[in-house]
Amino acid sequence: MLDGTVPTRIAGLIHATALRAGVAPPQLAAIDPQVDPAVFTVDTLRVPTEWAWRAWELIAAAAGPGSGLLATEAAGRGGLHVWDYLFTSAPTLAQSLRVVVELRTVVTDPAVGWEVIESGGLLTIREAAPIEPEHVLAPIEEFMLSMMLRRAREATRTPLAPVRVAFSHRDTRGYARLKHEFGTGRIDFGAPHAEITFVDAGNLPTGSDPHLGTMLRHYAELVLSASRPVPTAQDSLRIAIAAALRDGDLTLSGVARRVGTSPRTLQRRLYESGTSWRREVETVRNDEAVRYLSETDLPVQSVATRLGYTDARALRRAFQRWTGRGPDEYRRLHRTTPPRFASQRV
Repeated sequence: MLDGTVPTRIAGLIHATALRAGVAPPQLAAIDPQVDPAVFTVDTLRVPTEWAWRAWELIAAAAGPGSGLLATEAAGRGGLHVWDYLFTSAPTLAQSLRVVVELRTVVTDPAVGWEVIESGGLLTIREAAPIEPEHVLAPIEEFMLSMMLRRAREATRTPLAPVRVAFSHRDTRGYARLKHEFGTGRIDFGAPHAEITFVDAGNLPTGSDPHLGTMLRHYAELVLSASRPVPTAQDSLRIAIAAALRDGDLTLSGVARRVGTSPRTLQRRLYESGTSWRREVETVRNDEAVRYLSETDLPVQSVATRLGYTDARALRRAFQRWTGRGPDEYRRLHRTTPPRFASQRV
């Protein structure tokens, strides 16, 4: 369910960074009109990963080389919610980083693959499975690795300096800024993976409280289990249609008003999306009919009335067309819960 999405906390940071870089608000709004900045403080909502990529593209175009560091500078501790505190969720840095990697979905698309590698005295954090388009690799990799370094320094309370930083992108123009940020001149470009390596850092203590660390991990898991994508325009429309059905006010103009647009604009958007008003109403009626028949014992006539049909025969014909079965047969086969609304009759 979370594939192809990033959390609103990271989206909010990217949005703020874009504005700071000089990207005009209309440019950001044009990426996806359904991504409202008002949702960026809702920790259980997620926006399309494509939105984040396009915003990063605007940032890179506006700020130039090293633009990923702008986001790092804006991300104070706690700005990325529980993820920031996972760096102190286990007794040592290496152990905490494994938790950070395991629960990476609280800050990124779950398809992104990070790994922690210990070899001898070396500790490496690597992006093993990048999914980003090549034209936005530079700012995203800069942001990711610099955030890892800053949070590792905070967790260990030491001025950690990596022995090597590597980027898979090949844009070397931001080298001076990157050298200053990472505290090392050993920065490679065009590497197989984006990664940062420390020496003799894996066993550094984080001052973790074991009970607090457990609570942090459980909280991160709860956030992920409760997370859901931001509703799409089609989702919002269908919610509005369902509400209009319940209120007995199913009209194009009424639903357009509910979603904050005009009937003409709504029809145009439906056409551009390859659907129509009639098709969307039929879809909602189908979904609602299935719900009523499987979850309640309302008579078919009552279900028909609730769905805006003049009589039960109209619903029976429509339901046969949708499912290949009549309402009564469907109810017998698909009852999923004890009947509700038993005393309600329309």
